[in-house]
Amino acid sequence: MFKKIITFTSKSKPKTFESASLHTLKHSPQSSPSKPNSSTQKPLNIIIPPNPLNSFNRSFSSGYHSNSINYKGSSLIRNGFWNLGRRFSSEAARECIEYDVVIVGGGPAGLSAAIRLKQLCRDNDVDLSVCVVEKGAEVGAHILSGNVFEPRALNELIPNWKEEEAPISVGVSSDKFMLLTKKHAIPMPNPFDNKGNYVISLSQFVRWLGQKAEELGVEVYPGFAAKEVLFDENENVIGIATNDMGIGKDGSKKDNYQPGVELKGRVNLFAEGCRGSLSEKIIRKYDLRKKGQGQHQTYALGIKEVWEIDADKHKPGAVVHTLGWPLDHKTYGGSFLYHMQDRQVSIGLVCALNYHNPYFNPYEEFQNLKRHPAIRPLLENGTVLQYGARTLNEGGFQSIPYPVFPGGAIVGCSAGFLNVPKIKGTHTAMKSGMLAAESAFGVLHKGSNMKTYWESLKNSWIWEELHRARNYRPAFEYGLLPGMAISALEHYLLKGRAPYTLKHGKPDHEATHEASQCSPIEYPKPDGIVSFDVPTSLYRSNTNHDHDQPAHLRLRDPKVPEHVNLPKYAGPESRYCPARVYEYVSDDNGQMKLQINAQNCLHCKACDIKDPKQNIEWTVPEGGGGPKYSVM
Repeated sequence: MFKKIITFTSKSKPKTFESASLHTLKHSPQSSPSKPNSSTQKPLNIIIPPNPLNSFNRSFSSGYHSNSINYKGSSLIRNGFWNLGRRFSSEAARECIEYDVVIVGGGPAGLSAAIRLKQLCRDNDVDLSVCVVEKGAEVGAHILSGNVFEPRALNELIPNWKEEEAPISVGVSSDKFMLLTKKHAIPMPNPFDNKGNYVISLSQFVRWLGQKAEELGVEVYPGFAAKEVLFDENENVIGIATNDMGIGKDGSKKDNYQPGVELKGRVNLFAEGCRGSLSEKIIRKYDLRKKGQGQHQTYALGIKEVWEIDADKHKPGAVVHTLGWPLDHKTYGGSFLYHMQDRQVSIGLVCALNYHNPYFNPYEEFQNLKRHPAIRPLLENGTVLQYGARTLNEGGFQSIPYPVFPGGAIVGCSAGFLNVPKIKGTHTAMKSGMLAAESAFGVLHKGSNMKTYWESLKNSWIWEELHRARNYRPAFEYGLLPGMAISALEHYLLKGRAPYTLKHGKPDHEATHEASQCSPIEYPKPDGIVSFDVPTSLYRSNTNHDHDQPAHLRLRDPKVPEHVNLPKYAGPESRYCPARVYEYVSDDNGQMKLQINAQNCLHCKACDIKDPKQNIEWTVPEGGGGPKYSVM
């Protein structure tokens, strides 16, 4: 029998509780899996993850297990949140818990911030309460990346990470860069420098970070989605509220209804990842884009699979990047193929979302990539283990917002620190979280100001790295070949010291041309060997949402799809979504109507970005819903 001491600190004197017995979490499905989501789809036999309302469940899988915890006694409030002198908000029956620091998002940035805060507490003999809320059913469940990992930030955060058994073991063994045509792969000078980097599963790495955070005393709550930003009377951010659970599609309260919880922090850090829903609201409310580098953010959609291949084809640590086919010369993007451990390879296609043709389908372009004669032989006779998709920031240096607002800061990919030519953002996200943590500690312990985070960023290697890479992405506004020429000039001659800074083109949603100006694209049918239909891939993502809940994908004007998107843009939402969430179906009168299959959603956020009229708003569903990645 193990014992665990759980310490929670409110603004008043800390209180300590000793947990009841610990036991290993066992996942058991709920009543039924999702139903098929359209008449054209095959059934998706998806196992529903445990509802976080049933018990406070934490799981770090793939070799990193944290015991689930059942807390008993009147001092505890529902499902893992503790009543430290219960407070109620003005909203009826919504309970409130206070922390020193509330962190929204259990990814690399949020967990690095939490770990750094607790390290500073330990070093200075200070006790600050730190809470991390994560919408995924498990820490790491929503994490999707390549990932060739640069350990620079990890070396600073946890220097002995090897001794701590981080799931990082496959060093880069070879590094190739190729230009693809339809039938050929042309070797190119390699602009990447991956010496000393590792091929990893980012979802497994984040699970390990979650374990390290908990060991330091961070309270990590997976399965709870931050729905609302809380403000005081002076418009300062004072925390977040999780969404209500057990609300039916019609808005009624079901038998398992539980009101949301307010989590109030003296400092609040938002680490939701790319296009974070609450982070975007804060950026708009405080006009942080203009206060920062001033340009709009631009995005790409990454679609990825993990395969298990034949042993004689597997080369652990081999890294391949490509430009060109299957994308046309006006669409920026490229592919990656990384050999992981255990005969696994990670393959993906990244497409910039400022593409012009509304008939363009990122999912089908990815299927085309796998048909290439330089790639298909590697995958044949293999097995797909997992599928996923996620948007990523490509704005870089020009698009960094001022990250500080009254009451907290924005960190990681919510702010946008991806290094586009490196195709890496994990190390910069982690470092930004660490810098924000140091500023937050200064605020709480020394009475300083969160503005020090902005100054620390500008004096850090993040700023230097992104400034040096600032002209690569906008160079491709002029097309593939001019972009390659400008990038070569930047990389080999100017080395980031150009006396100019290129600007981005139109925002992604404005870049879409009307269908009358474009030609339809015919895509081959899937062969079931290396290419697959959407329902098959969706099944491999382990995606699930309870059907009987309010739709988390909302139309600002329900008439826009039928009156604008379909006649003018040929219904692009039915193609840019990699999970067939949106499809046009005929109603009883023969009229085409948009059907939203919200339970298919991979949480990629492409719809929130690419919709031509910005009519789709992505909001968080019930906590614990969405994909459940394990090897991504």
